[in-house]
Amino acid sequence: MTDDERPDRVVAPSPFEQEQMTSKPPRARVSDAPLPEEADAGESAGDKLARKRDYLDGFLSEQPAAEDPNGPGGALYEGVILALKEIFDPEIPVNIYDLGLIYGVDVTEDSAVTVTMTLTTPHCPVAESMPGEVELRVAAVPGVREAEVNLVWDPPWDMAKMSDEAKLELGML
Repeated sequence: MTDDERPDRVVAPSPFEQEQMTSKPPRARVSDAPLPEEADAGESAGDKLARKRDYLDGFLSEQPAAEDPNGPGGALYEGVILALKEIFDPEIPVNIYDLGLIYGVDVTEDSAVTVTMTLTTPHCPVAESMPGEVELRVAAVPGVREAEVNLVWDPPWDMAKMSDEAKLELGML
């Protein structure tokens, strides 16, 4: 029989146990936490759903921003970009958009499109015909009221303006 099991002996609490009895209440331990089934026992499924709906209320009520049909990502703008991607440089087998010849596409509220572009060099053999072709193709996009092409030489075109797809097509990657 051990000392603790003898009925005629009284064992004094250890210093740690004495401190626990006289100091602050004990801290909660993970083992003291109720199980999830016990925590939800007083809450009905409807109450739980209402709590979740309240949490998501602001998120669900927010409406997506109205998409500008004339801006990037809009239907008309993307239609113009697709039309530009169908025009190929006659000397380089890459479309003029991926080649980096298109510096800007501006679509106004009344569906007028202005394309700012350049050519690979001012002495390009298609310098006279390419802007006209771009204007015709852009004007043919459904929804475009009128098209205008501004041919600029500043900043000059260089190979760094090409997309990765164009560089891959030309074996530069």
